[in-house]
Amino acid sequence: MKKRECDGTGSFTIRKSLNRLLMGVAVVAAAVLVIPSMPQEGMMEYVEAEETNGSISDNTTDNPPTKPKPGNTGNSNNGNNQEQNNNNNNITNNNGDSRIINNDDRAEADEDMLYYMQSLEVRYHLDAKVMEKLHKVFDSAVYYIANTDMTVAELWAYVSTTKSDMNSAAVATVTATTSEFLQVGDNWETPTVSAGQKVSIVLPVINFGTEELNDLIIEPKTSTVVSEWPFEPDMTNYLQTEPFIPGNKTKEAAMANRREFTFTFTVRSDVMTGYYPLKFNVSYTKAGIRSEEPAELTVYVKTVGKPGSGFIGGSGQETTGAKPRIVVTGFETNPAKVFAGDTFTLTIHVKNTAKDLSVSNVLFDMQAAAEGEDKTNTYSAFLPTSGASSIYMDSIAADTAADIVIEMTAKADLAQKPYVLDVNMKYDAGVMFDLEDKASVSIPISQESRFDTSIPEVVPSDITVGGQSNVMLSIYNTGKTTLYNVQVKFIGDSIDEASSFVGNLQSGATGNVDVMLTGIAATMDDGTIKMEISYEDDAGNVTTTEKTITLFVSEEFFDDAMMDGDMMMGDDMMMEDGKKSKKGLIIGIICVVFIVAGVGTGAFLQIRKKKKAAKMLAEELADLEDEIGKE
Repeated sequence: MKKRECDGTGSFTIRKSLNRLLMGVAVVAAAVLVIPSMPQEGMMEYVEAEETNGSISDNTTDNPPTKPKPGNTGNSNNGNNQEQNNNNNNITNNNGDSRIINNDDRAEADEDMLYYMQSLEVRYHLDAKVMEKLHKVFDSAVYYIANTDMTVAELWAYVSTTKSDMNSAAVATVTATTSEFLQVGDNWETPTVSAGQKVSIVLPVINFGTEELNDLIIEPKTSTVVSEWPFEPDMTNYLQTEPFIPGNKTKEAAMANRREFTFTFTVRSDVMTGYYPLKFNVSYTKAGIRSEEPAELTVYVKTVGKPGSGFIGGSGQETTGAKPRIVVTGFETNPAKVFAGDTFTLTIHVKNTAKDLSVSNVLFDMQAAAEGEDKTNTYSAFLPTSGASSIYMDSIAADTAADIVIEMTAKADLAQKPYVLDVNMKYDAGVMFDLEDKASVSIPISQESRFDTSIPEVVPSDITVGGQSNVMLSIYNTGKTTLYNVQVKFIGDSIDEASSFVGNLQSGATGNVDVMLTGIAATMDDGTIKMEISYEDDAGNVTTTEKTITLFVSEEFFDDAMMDGDMMMGDDMMMEDGKKSKKGLIIGIICVVFIVAGVGTGAFLQIRKKKKAAKMLAEELADLEDEIGKE
């Protein structure tokens, strides 16, 4: 180490020894202050903070010097620093901040940093782990100051940087809030406002803490939802600022030093009646540290809304205790009778039953009952033609009806019966959200009734007056609905009216008809007999279908010669001895043969004549149709 020469005021050796002695005393004093206060766990004991002339707040300048690294302050530079100090001692400077520090300055800096570290422990209730970090920062700073020559300004700039480092280590895991000391003043009175009114809200803010708050920013938490904020959002920024609020030790001092912030709002025209909470965020700086989360202050305002606007409580819940209902009052289909496979328009009539509260954001969702024979083959009875089963309405006023219109298609294989359609409703009302209601309508679906018959068997097809013919046929139910009370009637001028009751025919079933027809008059036409087949549906409506059969009825034929022959035969055949004459018997047989042959020939000729006439009529009809087709 380079030796320093003595100056003109005394021996260099004496001065050097004195300086070393004072430095040792300062280091020992710092160790005494630090080491006894550290328990085994590393937790610093509580030290009562005392007021001093100095401030524990940061003295950070606008452009503080860069903190020197303690690792660069070894003994290799100590000789140069002492030589520089020795040279500076010969310079007289009127500016105190520019002079080189002495041991008193070092002791004062160490004391200030120690006091600041203790205040951090008390303020944030720091644990042993965090205090260990603070001690490392403190010990490093004490060592650096003890072994470095610097000006007074550089010393306190370094102290400020060290305190900032200690504060950062203290609040690294601590969220600083203001809920414990930042409050609304006692002079706040809840105002009463009406819809459409312009009002001024004065917010008094007081600081119950003992430390000063700086750079305050106060901003209301606005919203466009009427249930959350009662005022029109006519501004994008309601922010206000305040340079500082001083710390206070008593409530009276805090009220005296309060800050009041005035906000001007316009009450919404659709504001609800009740108490709205008004929330304000307050950001601040305390002890040079910016708050991580703003404090939230809440006050209330009483609002008077228009009739039908609804009610709101201070907690944001409905105060009437009752919620509005949407009910289904009826429905219509077009066409009125819906068959399976048809597309139809469904109109559902609904109504908001509330007398003074409208509903909004109304969503109707139509869900038809699931159909199918098993769980793996199910489907909805009705499908919307648009693909969407939901309908949206903006709002329904209080005590007002509305219509839902949707086009749907009924599945083609539905059985004939009523099918349930559920109407699920979700809506908002005032401050109540996602309210739900459910209603159902039953839509009757019809199936086309269909049947077929076998070819009727008429035996015999020609009878005489008084004679009978047997008619047999089968009826097949080819539709998907039951045919009730099926019966068949036979009607014609030449027969006595007859009927056959078949009963109920399920889908796919067969009914048989077996009836005897009796001739009552000779056929005067083409022998057509009308056959009426009637049945009822599940509603009792009767459906009648006509078919025809052919049956000829002829008069009985009696020959006078035959009658005379019979009489003659009777006379000739009788002998006096009561025996029959062989001659009379032969004559009688011949007469009977001729009579039968005559009747059969007459009937054959009549049938042939009628068939020829029918054939000619059919040919004429065919020619007429051809002529019409050519035209």
